[in-house]
Amino acid sequence: MSVMGSTSDHRQTLLDGLAGARRHTDDLFEIVRTEALYDRPIPERHRIVFYIGHLEAFDWNLIGRSHFKLEPFADTLDRLFAFGIDPVDGGLPDDPPSAWPSLTEVYAYRDRARAAVDGCLMGLDRDPDPELADRFHVAIEHRLMHAETLAYMLHQLPYDRKRANPEAASPAGRSTGGSVVIPAGTATLGRTRGQGFGWDNEFDAHAVAVPAFTIDLHAVTNRDFLAFVDGGGYERRALWDDAAWAWKEQHGVRHPAFWRNGGAAGWQYVGMFSERALPLDAPAYVSQAEASAFARTRGATLPTEAEFHRAAFGTPDGAEREYPWGDSAPDPTRGNFDFARWEPVAAGAYPAGDSGFGVADLTGNGWEWTSTRFAPFAGFAAFPFYPGYSANFFDGHHFVMKGASARTAACMLRRSFRNWFQPHYPYVYAKFRCVTR
Repeated sequence: MSVMGSTSDHRQTLLDGLAGARRHTDDLFEIVRTEALYDRPIPERHRIVFYIGHLEAFDWNLIGRSHFKLEPFADTLDRLFAFGIDPVDGGLPDDPPSAWPSLTEVYAYRDRARAAVDGCLMGLDRDPDPELADRFHVAIEHRLMHAETLAYMLHQLPYDRKRANPEAASPAGRSTGGSVVIPAGTATLGRTRGQGFGWDNEFDAHAVAVPAFTIDLHAVTNRDFLAFVDGGGYERRALWDDAAWAWKEQHGVRHPAFWRNGGAAGWQYVGMFSERALPLDAPAYVSQAEASAFARTRGATLPTEAEFHRAAFGTPDGAEREYPWGDSAPDPTRGNFDFARWEPVAAGAYPAGDSGFGVADLTGNGWEWTSTRFAPFAGFAAFPFYPGYSANFFDGHHFVMKGASARTAACMLRRSFRNWFQPHYPYVYAKFRCVTR
């Protein structure tokens, strides 16, 4: 193949990836009724309109302004839409809708930024150098991450403020319960440099010796968690650490954020487009604080990041896999991921996705909380063009999550990918399972 053909193929792969990611976020904004685009569904986050501009500002600032040194065409908007919010001190934004530009101005900014970013890539007469390729991969995956965080934000938007987009019937699950002993062995965390794109916190690859432990075969279901609620788990002080108890009491938390007490109708699951009777066989979506309190009722804990890796990617013969099911690329038979659905399905509905130790749903149907605080691996080096991506969150207040949800893109199912959230954040699509040692 000629050099020019190689360049064209590489450029087209990046352009296609960015176009696909844009379609996912554009489709999400289409769900929101026009009059609701200035709503703030989650108090800790910006208004929805911010994210329409943010995704474009991020790409343009990263590629057009920073790498290609192009002159800004809307400097005020570049700065306005640059950064989101991750409050750790209880402070909430209080800006009025009038503080934001009109939709006409925001959409014009979006279109011009996209054209400029695409032009940067299409104008190349050579292969993108490694740093530029990384910048485009960052732009693609950053947008795909927002496609997920926007989904759980819109989940909190009242039903009359969005357009319904129902999904097909859910697959059947399996009987849940039971556990498996994972023998002592080695888990390889992280990613080897030079073997494909990864975020800065994914490097460097390193082996961790993991003692034997016992892990649930399935994530804790709504049925399991309902017993915790009915048994007074939210009132048992001994189950909660000091910070979790203070958060729970301050906010009046007495059940998962995705549940609503329907009175005579019983517990309801608050879905993306409608409420329904609580699906008892689906995994319980809860905060890390709630998951930890539940685990204590069993004399258990949440798995560490290394234990998750061992259960998910290890095998009885000592080998390690790229995915729980093996090394073949993700496909719809392996789990509930890659924007396949809006809601979780019954636990164990994808037996073809089981790990080598027979553990179900380790990738898909909800991220999984761990007990590991988000921190750098040895050899960590921040992206020079995005130094705060990970480093700003190495603060002891965030915990690693592994796996994937129904709204996680397939490219982020690689085993080295690390997600993280604060332990008292209740909106993310996150499940859990227990371990004993």
